[in-house]
Formats: sequence, structure tokens, C-alpha cells
Amino acid sequence: MSDTTPPNLRILKIFEVIADAGRPLTPTEINEQLCWPKQSLHRLCQTLIIEGYLVKQARRLHPTKRLLVLAAGLTQHAAGQTTRHQILQNIARETGETVNFVRPEIQGMFYADRVETDWPFRVLLPVGTHVPFHCTASGKTYLASLPAAKRRTMLAGLDLHQYTETTHTSAATLEQELKQVARDGYALDREEFHEGMVAIAVPVFDSRRRYVAALATHGPKQRFNVEDAMTRRSLLVESAKIITETFGY
Repeated sequence: MSDTTPPNLRILKIFEVIADAGRPLTPTEINEQLCWPKQSLHRLCQTLIIEGYLVKQARRLHPTKRLLVLAAGLTQHAAGQTTRHQILQNIARETGETVNFVRPEIQGMFYADRVETDWPFRVLLPVGTHVPFHCTASGKTYLASLPAAKRRTMLAGLDLHQYTETTHTSAATLEQELKQVARDGYALDREEFHEGMVAIAVPVFDSRRRYVAALATHGPKQRFNVEDAMTRRSLLVESAKIITETFGY
């Protein structure tokens, strides 16, 4: 092929061309965009017909119900993200503090979405930031969700870097708190990551009780102490349930 598209992505390129055109196309019309060897393109199109993603009528390739259902499902994910962001906005409006949707990744907890507080004095952790597992409220909800044996293995390999005087630097003390987090269904960050920052997080599960992400809010202790965080717990728990339903888990 004349381009550098990996073989496992070539079918997606065909779907992109059809979607962009907004009408059924012939293989020749598809290849006007892709400039691939005719034999390779026809072989891929035939595979999509056999697998039930496309159907050929009057020489043109039409998307089948199977492909349309796939597209509709992906659209629902986009709608779910929009609704999730609206939920974060509602929480931020009610709490007056920054709200975060945080997912676990290899590098740490990943800030996938957030709504900032209007206060000029805030703790800046923008979307795309990775934060540690062991000293953040969101990270502790993830660690607490792991099976006991897997959690101990992960704790043994974590770099328990001391960010503040209250950061856990002992796997034993951290595991003790994680057991409590698993029982209570929420986690606190008592100035463990940033001096002067307090946070609370609750887990977001799917329908099979598998951990998906954390819903968290944080603020400077001058206006958001542990007691303030605890008053937001029920709001976060109920909002996490709505997010679960929105994503269709």
C-alpha cells in the first residue's frame, strides 16, 4: 500500500471514508481517497461484506445494521461523556470546589475530566495530569478496590514517595487505611499529596462492581477541611451512581 496505515487499522480507514462521504460508495470511489492497490482494497471490502458490516447493492457499499449499531454505540459513549461533564458541573456548583473524574493508568491516576472552582485560590491539576496512587483520595479508592493479594503485590512495588509530612511511606499503614476505604466506600486525602489540600473521592463501578474511575472533589484546607469534605460524601456517592447508569455499565 502507498500509505503507512498499519494493516490492523485499514478497515477503520474504509469506515472513515464511507462515514465522511455520507452516502454509499463504490470500491473505486473509496480508493480515490485511499490510493491503495485495487486488489488489497477489494479483498478488505469483501471481508467486511462476509462479516456483515457492509452490503453491496448496485455496485455500491452500504453499511449494514451491524455497522450502524456499532456507530450508535460509540455515539452513546460521547453522549455519556457530555452527561458526565454536566454532572461534574452540578457538583462543582453545589460544593463550590473543583470536581474531578479520575481513571487509573500505568503512570498513576489520570485526570480525564474536571470542572474548576471559581475561586482564584485553587490547586491546579489540569486534565491530562497523572497523580500518585498512594497519597491521593482517588488513588486510594482504586487501590482499595483491588483483591487483597493483588493489592499487597502492588503496594510492594509502589514508590511511596513522601510529598508531605502526612504522606503514607509505609505499605503496612497504607494497607490498613485501604481496608477502611473498602469498607466505607470513600477515601480522603488529608494533605498527603499537597500541603494545604484536602480531597474526598468515591469509586465509580460498573454493573458487575468492577472499578472504573473515581469521582473526587478537593480544595485548600482554609475553606475545605476534612469536615467539609465529609459533608460532600453523599452527593458524590449519588452522582457516581448516575454516572454508572449514564455509561450503561
